Amino acid sequence: MTPFRKHSILRRVKDITLSTTLSIALLNGTVLLQSCGGSNDSETEQSDRAESADQFGKGVRTYITETSPGNFKITDEVQVDPKQAGAIVNYADGHRDTLSVQAAKRLVQSDSSTSRYFNNPSSYHHGSGLSSVLLWGSLGYMLGRSTTPRFSNEQQYRSGVYNSPQTYERANRVGSTVTSSRISRPSGGRSGFFGGGRSRGASS
Repeated sequence: MTPFRKHSILRRVKDITLSTTLSIALLNGTVLLQSCGGSNDSETEQSDRAESADQFGKGVRTYITETSPGNFKITDEVQVDPKQAGAIVNYADGHRDTLSVQAAKRLVQSDSSTSRYFNNPSSYHHGSGLSSVLLWGSLGYMLGRSTTPRFSNEQQYRSGVYNSPQTYERANRVGSTVTSSRISRPSGGRSGFFGGGRSRGASS
């Protein structure tokens, strides 16, 4: 009787150990699946935000000159293909920078003087720095500036970033063309097998 009991006890211990091991493995698998699922959801949300962002059928290239240290003016704006849009900046020390739309957008949304326009409009204070000129020129529409006026003196902000009334008038025509070509992608549509595809009218 004793050997049988010992064998039975050992078998029960093995069963318990195996059961515990399987439970731990299953739990780890569940956590791993949840973690992967969370990561995929985050990536999908970022993709959806990117797809719902405004695009434009026409673009603008802005020419900016530093008239004195830290002060900038727009000297010209021309309509271009959206892929060629951006800004060319001539600095007072003689060097030149070319900013893509993405680089200009990062600047205006991160610079403390212009990020307030996006994050807390009521605390925004207009300036004459590079980020302010980018925001209020016609390129600003491609950088996320609203087409609906948010300030009573917005026209003053816009006209003040140009080097002359003539430049401002030309830029207004370019800006109107760019804003009228704005294309918004549908925020609910996901591409691929499960999303139903992307709207054809949303491509530039």
